[in-house]
Amino acid sequence: MPLVESLKLDRCPHCRVDQPNLACIGRSVTSNSEGGNRREWGFYACFRCGGVVTGWAPEFPGFIEPLRVFPGEQQLDNSIPERARTYLNQARSTIHAPAGAVILAASSVDAMLKNKGYTEGSLYSRIDKAAEDHLITSEMAAWAHEIRLDANDERHADENAPLASVSDAEKTVEFSTALAQFLFVLPARVERGRKGQTTAPRT
Repeated sequence: MPLVESLKLDRCPHCRVDQPNLACIGRSVTSNSEGGNRREWGFYACFRCGGVVTGWAPEFPGFIEPLRVFPGEQQLDNSIPERARTYLNQARSTIHAPAGAVILAASSVDAMLKNKGYTEGSLYSRIDKAAEDHLITSEMAAWAHEIRLDANDERHADENAPLASVSDAEKTVEFSTALAQFLFVLPARVERGRKGQTTAPRT
């Protein structure tokens, strides 16, 4: 019997909209080379963004919820400072409202730099100082400036600047996430690895 016709998730893994409408658009059954481990797969499309979520469960009689879904909920590592992590989480949750997501992502970048001791001057000068000190690469600094300028356009409602799109929001969130990985997550993993630990709590 098939999986459920509609998948219930708190948020769409792609556009992060709350309580998404995820309808089944197809199914398939797979098994291993001996014909065992049969699993039924369902493919669910978000009616908001068009992204597809795949879910599977063992074959059982009756309609059932998938045991696992892909992509799953992406959680931020606790090694990211709380303020930066909070801004970034909110940015990820509001990609469907791109102007707000861009501003929140820029705030996350600002909070990360402040956590690293870059508290003086404007965000512009802090980005340049971080690059000068080799905390971030020149390419990362250039990208950070793009995020800063995009956020300025939204904050100041610049009539000459185009309105932020979902694609713009996705790019700003992608950079903020990558910066968090570079500045906090990877160093924390290295440190845990040196201490013989393999995992860290997530939020």
